[in-house]
Amino acid sequence: MDLKKEQAIIEAMLFSSGREVTIKEIMNILEIGSEDIEKIMQNMKLKYASEDSGIELIKIEDAYQLCTKKDLYEYIYPLFDNRAKPTISNAALETLSIIAYNPKITRAQIEAIRGVSSDGTVYKLLEFGLIEEAGRLDAPGRPTTYKVTNEFMKMFGISSLDELPELPRYKLDENEQIVIDEVLEAPMPEREEDGKNKVESNNEINIENNNEVNRKNYNESSEETQNND
Repeated sequence: MDLKKEQAIIEAMLFSSGREVTIKEIMNILEIGSEDIEKIMQNMKLKYASEDSGIELIKIEDAYQLCTKKDLYEYIYPLFDNRAKPTISNAALETLSIIAYNPKITRAQIEAIRGVSSDGTVYKLLEFGLIEEAGRLDAPGRPTTYKVTNEFMKMFGISSLDELPELPRYKLDENEQIVIDEVLEAPMPEREEDGKNKVESNNEINIENNNEVNRKNYNESSEETQNND
């Protein structure tokens, strides 16, 4: 089977499924290797990247999906739902970021980080399909743990959690408050007054050194004069 035929089959699979199709599924159906599939996917990405196409190919972990381009969302949304567009509050974004950076985290652990109850926020994120249950923790009460979904990665335009921005390093001060290491390690800017004092101090040291040299030269000169006499 030639490359164009394989590409057409994969395109049909992605279009008809309406979901992410894993590389393993494609390998099993077409009986080709993962390297060939990746080559086909790159060709398809270039094809859909053209400005006159409303479709794009996205990768989520080890799966691919055909989607409409994000900038066309406002034209497509009314076809499927006349309700108001869902909005995510700051509290929900905060909770979502905690879960994204801490897969398999419990609700109690989320609340310990945020310092407030997160029941309603967690339920809303579950309703939006941005998080899902990840099992139960091996601890008293067997609390449920949560993780972000592929829908989360689609929404934020990433292929895996490895693409999340790196968090700044931090530590707790004597008041149990979070302080950022990068800020602490940065050199403090020198104030104009400090600079002035530093210059004056250096000048005083230089003057004292000069006086010491002059005294030494005078003493040596006097001793030499006495010896000559």
